[in-house]
Amino acid sequence: MSQIMDKVPDPANRQDPNAEQDAKINSALGKIKNKFLVMSGKGGVGKTSTSVNLSIALASKGFKVGIMDVDLHGPDVPRMLGLKDTLDVGPNRKLSPARHSDNLKAVSVESLMASKDEAVIWRGPIKYSAIQQFIGDVDWGELDFLIIDAPPGTGDEPLTVAQIVKDAKAIIVTTPQEVALADVRKSISFCKRVNMEVFGILENMSGLTCPHCNKMIELFGSGGGEKTAKQFDLNFLGRIPIDPNVVVCGDSGTCFRDAHTDSGVTRAFDDIADKMAAFV
Repeated sequence: MSQIMDKVPDPANRQDPNAEQDAKINSALGKIKNKFLVMSGKGGVGKTSTSVNLSIALASKGFKVGIMDVDLHGPDVPRMLGLKDTLDVGPNRKLSPARHSDNLKAVSVESLMASKDEAVIWRGPIKYSAIQQFIGDVDWGELDFLIIDAPPGTGDEPLTVAQIVKDAKAIIVTTPQEVALADVRKSISFCKRVNMEVFGILENMSGLTCPHCNKMIELFGSGGGEKTAKQFDLNFLGRIPIDPNVVVCGDSGTCFRDAHTDSGVTRAFDDIADKMAAFV
């Protein structure tokens, strides 16, 4: 498993591999205008679906977007985007990202594995090296946005991103209930400790429209994300309602916004994408 990233061969007899890798990372990041780390304090809040739908929303507006899946133990981005092929090495000896559309490409450890069900059993140093290679050894090209999907919590992966991608901004995803908001406060503390700017808080699973009476049912409550944003003087990016079709599309690898153009979920992600587009 630790040899999975060896698909990108290293030049022989390198005198200073660390300096060479740093140079490749700096070169790749220099071609990317805006970097966003999508993170969450706990699992199960819809962080990856948020990363995927934000990426698709931005790409649909004409921006060049890359999505980097650094959830190394539970990589779900390829499945949600319907990407099945493994990554190839291009003529420049770099990995070519998988393409979802002309404007959206993705890299994930799952796209480097022969078996999609194989467990990734890596410790911290290997994770650090893998994320380095996801940036420096991938042919991202010119991008308007790089969306980085991190696993929940404040462990190796988000810390590595903070150390390598120093100008990344955090989008913190939460659900409305207090148990999730308590973990959001830990994510905010993490960002302060590593000097990462918090772009804003997004409240996911914020209400379900009843298909029979068309009234809003607040399954997990509502307003907790906005309240927490105000408490810490952070931007509140918006609420994403519950829509069962998001699960159906994510499981089948089909694009939700193409199938449900007038959904409240589509409109909510478009609004947040507009706020991100203000940077470009």
